[in-house]
Amino acid sequence: MRISCPKDLILDKLQTSLKTVATKTTVPVLSGIRMETKGKDTVELASTDMELSLRLSLNVVVEREGAAVLPGRLVTDIVRSMPVGDVKIDFNEKEQMAEITCSSADFKINCLSADDFPRLPSMPAEGAFELEAGPMIETVNTVARAASRDETRPVLTGVLVKFSQDKIKMVATDSYRLSVRETEVKSTVTEKKEVIVPRASLEELARLCGAGDAEKVSVGVAEGQIIFGTTGILLTSRLIEGKFPNYQQLLPDEFKYEVEIDREELMEVVRRVGLMAQKNAPLRLRLEEGKLVVSALTPQVGEAQESLPVPFKGEEMEIGFNPEFLRDGVESVGEEKVVLRLISPLRPGLLKGSSDAFLYLIMPVRLSS
Repeated sequence: MRISCPKDLILDKLQTSLKTVATKTTVPVLSGIRMETKGKDTVELASTDMELSLRLSLNVVVEREGAAVLPGRLVTDIVRSMPVGDVKIDFNEKEQMAEITCSSADFKINCLSADDFPRLPSMPAEGAFELEAGPMIETVNTVARAASRDETRPVLTGVLVKFSQDKIKMVATDSYRLSVRETEVKSTVTEKKEVIVPRASLEELARLCGAGDAEKVSVGVAEGQIIFGTTGILLTSRLIEGKFPNYQQLLPDEFKYEVEIDREELMEVVRRVGLMAQKNAPLRLRLEEGKLVVSALTPQVGEAQESLPVPFKGEEMEIGFNPEFLRDGVESVGEEKVVLRLISPLRPGLLKGSSDAFLYLIMPVRLSS
């Protein structure tokens, strides 16, 4: 294999491929990036950590066809250090060594055989469907942050994704908060599909689609895996097995308090006052007639308080929330107004927009007197 490509183009693809290169593995080939020529003007870069796999296409000048697995981190660092210009990679199959040159810089690195690299799945010929990328990315960015980081409960580290012909619905929870969003989307799916996809996989998909300004995403589900495809990109993720919690049972039927607040104003106040919610201290929200008072107190650090005008009349009520979780919820409401619904200081609160398309349920923090 011998290829040539401008430095900035190949470096961009290498850095993207590193996202799915195994960092801690006893299988050396998984720490590499496979490069394989496809015709006279394309090379495919492939990487996998056996949980998430990525294949990227790059336009290059192919002088000699072939394939090799180059050490991922090292080849990326080498190309990054090169001067501006065309980077040439010449793989000697007999010696299992690649020579990387640019201007007068010349590197020789040991490689592995492409035959040792795992075979990555392709988009299935049957059952695959296509949907708009924009609504899907927006839904991922809204919901995925609520998924758990605790690997002891694997099903909660995933996002429940429901595909239908005119909608996509995603649900995530870490047991302290619940995020649900249903988005209208044009799709070619013929029958409803429901899967649990790892949070990190969906976030990587959103990043890739956003960086490439993708308009459509192809989706295929087969053998415990889900495959996403867009122009020059094929991302494969394992699916999480298990039963997702019945999230609908977690949503209260009725609320005692409800106020509508300007989203940007609430966001700014939560950010400012949240600076004083340190060392696991909660952010306090107190409803008084005509205003919402946001406060925080951390012993031996300090305290802060700020109020917002809200159309509220009735019995006063104070509730505490994790400041990060509350901030995430407010940010996720993609409208000018946020509706805050409460029941009591020890019952969960709900954030939403004008409709029920997005719901964010958040558990309270018990307040000390």
